Amino acid sequence: MTDFVIPAPVTTSVPVDGTDARFPVHRIYCVGRNYADHVREMGGDPKSVPPTFFSKPADALVTDGADAAYPPMTADLHFEIELVVALKSGGANIAEADALSHVFGYAVGNDLTRRDLQGLAKKGGSPWDMAKGFDQSAPIGSLVPAAKAGHPATGRIWLSVDGAVRQDADLGDMIWSVPAIIAELSRFVTLAPGDLIFTGTPAGVGAVTKGALIEGGIDGVGTLRHRIA
Repeated sequence: MTDFVIPAPVTTSVPVDGTDARFPVHRIYCVGRNYADHVREMGGDPKSVPPTFFSKPADALVTDGADAAYPPMTADLHFEIELVVALKSGGANIAEADALSHVFGYAVGNDLTRRDLQGLAKKGGSPWDMAKGFDQSAPIGSLVPAAKAGHPATGRIWLSVDGAVRQDADLGDMIWSVPAIIAELSRFVTLAPGDLIFTGTPAGVGAVTKGALIEGGIDGVGTLRHRIA
């Protein structure tokens, strides 16, 4: 047994739908600007923007329907409903035609964002870390294995706040498909088993306040429900 000088961190994991098993998480990658309407609402041109990749720490996940705390240092916390891809294997320079063979399953996620800090970072040409990778910034539902759900390329993706629908789109509206995302990301990093990829959000993002109930879902994948504590 290794003699660590401090207690080793607990492995972050996500429940697997319909079982008692859990999926251990290695890293979290996220894709920005992957729905044309969302690119436009953020002031961009969807035809000229390649995929933007950023990361969240694995322990930013909020699982099993737990509350997500309203974070400090912001007055503009935004929701972003997303399809999440979980990898069972990885590699570098993965061919797009082979990409789906690396997928374990899918989940519904919420890429919480300190939008005011992100705006300041964009203006200053600074990294997005403090806008995106803060504590409890990645609520996620149960993972549905691809063997059960298939590989969804179309289907409704939606989010409501206190019962009012705020985001409502189709996975088919993604600019970059799941295989294209995996292939492109693997050109920059060597992907590994346990990696999660948040694939981007459609239009309709907006601010939430403390106490808000967030519910969302993706056809064929599942639902997500959590409160902003």
